[in-house]
Amino acid sequence: MGNMVTPPVTGLAGTTKVQSAAGNVVVAAFFEKETSTLSYVVHDERTRDAVIVDPVLDYDPAACVTAEKSVQLLVDYAKSHDLHVQMLLETHAHADHLSAAQALRRHFPRAKLTIGARIVEVQRLFRDIYGFESWFTPDGHQFDQLVKDGEIVRAGSMEFRNINTPGHTPACSTWLLNGVAAFTGDSMFIPDSGTGRCDFPGGSATDMYDSIVNKIYTLPDETLLFVGHDYQPGGRELRWQTTVGEAKASNIQLKAGTSREKYIEFRTARDKILSAPRLLHPSVQVNINAGELPKPDDKGRRFIRMPLHVRL
Repeated sequence: MGNMVTPPVTGLAGTTKVQSAAGNVVVAAFFEKETSTLSYVVHDERTRDAVIVDPVLDYDPAACVTAEKSVQLLVDYAKSHDLHVQMLLETHAHADHLSAAQALRRHFPRAKLTIGARIVEVQRLFRDIYGFESWFTPDGHQFDQLVKDGEIVRAGSMEFRNINTPGHTPACSTWLLNGVAAFTGDSMFIPDSGTGRCDFPGGSATDMYDSIVNKIYTLPDETLLFVGHDYQPGGRELRWQTTVGEAKASNIQLKAGTSREKYIEFRTARDKILSAPRLLHPSVQVNINAGELPKPDDKGRRFIRMPLHVRL
């Protein structure tokens, strides 16, 4: 396991060395405290080829101001280790933080922005919800690479296989690194935190069950799992990784032996009492557009749309 700490603020949480037949890979975990998000800089020790997973753009919803403190931490780490960033990898279109993909492309212009191919389904859903029909084309062209289920993409010396794991969203991907470690995004968390919610448009508790039990849990027990969030239940120290074997044995919501019916009943009831993520509307609007912020108007102003539900 990597070193486990409780960063008082956003910052580098620790590193883990992952060994595979293709060589040693270092996974550096960065914690963004405001949204409890984990981003990763992954690099091959020998070639220094690198990938950045799920980067965060800082956003203050009260002031409606973005910042790049979290971006700079990733950039500084990559440059201080002389890394060649080949790819910016998203596990899904996040609903709780804005993607920093476009900010990072200014620093690493050759890095390919990559996401699962089913992102087009999520784009279609939210284009209609936010009234983007007049200008937004939901065909995935906003990204550099759309990767199908089971397809492998290479980032220099490293390879990532897309395991489509719908449930949280239709387009969620678990990215399997060199066959020995996986980045689960919001599908699975540390065992004491369970699994991701399934109540967003296109979400499905049935799909989530099948994604975890029939896909993630079929990986070897020693496979490392790097999660997308850690909410530190009970105030425990931060964790960012587990294993397939640990998850199968002790995930509080979905163990290997949990029945489909029991999980769906639990997940459905649980999701009904969850509040919407604090940054839901700005996050989704930006993230289905590959992290592009809204275009400025002729006065240089940018606007986020907020759907209004009138109850009489």
